[in-house]
Amino acid sequence: MSNLTRLTICCEVGGKLDYSPVSWREYYDEMEDVNVGPADSRDVFRIYKAGSEGPLLVLLHGGGHSALSWAVFTTAITRRVNCRVLAMDLRGHGDTLVRQSDDFSTQTMSSDVANVIQACYGETPPPIILIGHGVGGAIAVHTVGNMVIPTTVGLVAIDVVEGSAMEALHSIQNFLKGRPKSFKSMDHAIEWSVKSGQIRNLESAKVSMVGQIKRCEVEEADTLEQASPVPDVVVERSEEFYDQSYVNDKENAASESVYKWRIDLSKSEKYWDGWFRGTSNLFLACNLPKLLLLAGIDRLDRDLTIGQMQGRFMMQVLPPCGHAVQEDKPERVAEAVASFLQRHKFAEARRETRSSNSLSQ
Repeated sequence: MSNLTRLTICCEVGGKLDYSPVSWREYYDEMEDVNVGPADSRDVFRIYKAGSEGPLLVLLHGGGHSALSWAVFTTAITRRVNCRVLAMDLRGHGDTLVRQSDDFSTQTMSSDVANVIQACYGETPPPIILIGHGVGGAIAVHTVGNMVIPTTVGLVAIDVVEGSAMEALHSIQNFLKGRPKSFKSMDHAIEWSVKSGQIRNLESAKVSMVGQIKRCEVEEADTLEQASPVPDVVVERSEEFYDQSYVNDKENAASESVYKWRIDLSKSEKYWDGWFRGTSNLFLACNLPKLLLLAGIDRLDRDLTIGQMQGRFMMQVLPPCGHAVQEDKPERVAEAVASFLQRHKFAEARRETRSSNSLSQ
């Protein structure tokens, strides 16, 4: 996508910021629904692809989000290095349709990743770098640890640390109670996400919120659970923005539809502990090049601190941002990932990038 297009997406309209949603087509080359399992009982996973050569970056989003949370990052990374991207909606998230949508065990979700890759690339997929954020990062670690994808050559975990994650589990219920249950429109949801600090990058919010909420009729919405979803285990301490003008009021709603969260992760509470317990040591035990990206140094726990001092993985702390690291700072995350890929000779810099760097020297 050109810089002019990116500027247009985030421009002001009539002196006000434009909070209207943006299509995935601005960032990915194609979208596909992948069938997994027996013909009579298939699960269907929504995936998005970009790039045509180089290693395959498999992107796993955080809890409550979708593959669209990687949209802006995808543009940034494919502009820097020759690579392919496959971003998938995890089970129960986005537009994925599975039989057991409430099974969030690490074993099942790791198998989902392997099954989708096999369905797309057969028994001999290209070299794969698994990149996961939050819960997706934990699933990436378990997927590598279980060795279910033999061609995996690298691992990138974004803002997922066992110690801080386990501590944050106790704060989730407070987050659930404070989050709006519904919105009047997609535009209102996008504006809320930015002003509340859940996603601090307007461009990313305009494409990724489409994967977090869905339109439903008022009658249908009334039958849904009233608990809101958990976006991930790290609860932000950002400025509150619970302006009721952005939240649907069913009694006075003039429209016939509301926008509700696509997934209620409060029902997955029994899996929360299993997602993160033991992930630090499992991450350290993965015998391949690893990169850990953090939103703050305070996230680091004891095991990872020792491992980092021993040089067992690369680590980078990004500039101040929220937990949605790859959304808040997509360019910086892309720079870090591109450097990791080139250092280990997984991918080469794009010709345009090399030319630009030569001219600047």
